[in-house]
Amino acid sequence: MAILPILSYPDPRLRLPCRAVEVFDARLATLAEDLAATMRAAPGIGITAAHVGILERLTVIELDGPGSLKAYVNPRIEWFSPEKQRHTEGSVSMHGVTDEVERPARIRVAYQDLSGAARTEEADGLLSVCLQHEIDQLDGIFWIDRLSRLKRERIVKKYAKGKA
Repeated sequence: MAILPILSYPDPRLRLPCRAVEVFDARLATLAEDLAATMRAAPGIGITAAHVGILERLTVIELDGPGSLKAYVNPRIEWFSPEKQRHTEGSVSMHGVTDEVERPARIRVAYQDLSGAARTEEADGLLSVCLQHEIDQLDGIFWIDRLSRLKRERIVKKYAKGKA
């Protein structure tokens, strides 16, 4: 497993939509392993291939420590609840800043596993937040885009100050 370099905000590649994965092979499995190692080193609980400059629809999420890692290939949200929840979010590409984001409380996601098998999963709580956050990234939507303009500007200034 390799720890890959993570793109830092405002790298323009973080705003590009990712293409669908079409080949399910050893390279994809290795990429998922490398993403997991990179995420753990960051540290984080979710990361996409886009975070390391690979514009493919792959994300890995690990919410409950070792053994809970899950890979989602070509994920898309099929349904979301009308109820909302607020949760503090951040990004491995923008360390040191977080803010509350409002999202649907429950979702249903269609995706493929690393072998290409079609799967469907319903999620709520933190998993719902993480899946929506990472799917946004795969669609070229950076998490701060979900904030008001004022909050987004404040976050960007705070991030820039922390990097100086």
